[in-house]
Amino acid sequence: MNPPEKAPALRAHPLKLMRAALVLLLLALVAPVLAGDDERGPDLGEWQELRVPAGNKVSSHVFAEGVQIYRWDGMSWVFVGPEAVLYADAGENGVVGTHYAGPTWESNSGSKVVGTVEKRVFPDADSIPWLRLKMVSSEGPGIFDRVTYIQRVNTEGGIAPDEPGDFPGDEARVPYTAEYYFYRAHP
Repeated sequence: MNPPEKAPALRAHPLKLMRAALVLLLLALVAPVLAGDDERGPDLGEWQELRVPAGNKVSSHVFAEGVQIYRWDGMSWVFVGPEAVLYADAGENGVVGTHYAGPTWESNSGSKVVGTVEKRVFPDADSIPWLRLKMVSSEGPGIFDRVTYIQRVNTEGGIAPDEPGDFPGDEARVPYTAEYYFYRAHP
């Protein structure tokens, strides 16, 4: 008695299997590029007004931990600026650079971008707003070179104190975390 013959689909030629695997691999590599920046950008939920204009793609994504600095002017807390360390991941691994007044982001490699706020939304009353910023200036080679837009999302903390300061000039350093997405123009 002869053994039963295998179904035709199971007798695929090894070369055909390799070609199919190569096609799948190429699709996996090309699909994110074809999908555009939405695949790598933040989930904005109902805050779509923070989307960057078409033609801009995510170039980098960092996580910030630091403080928002406020100064008491005798009547209210006035925002001075941020002071934060930028990390490669949410676990605070791989210091990428710093974030400070301007607002300015500076990489360890020396590249720097300064932005100006275009849009802000307030998803959480207990946290600083989410922002879309446009580049004012960019310099130096590195991750912030040629950045066109910046988004600040997923913020926690950082809002001005509820209590008045003890004296004019009193400073409050309020802890915050956020994620920053940086975009570059692409044709």
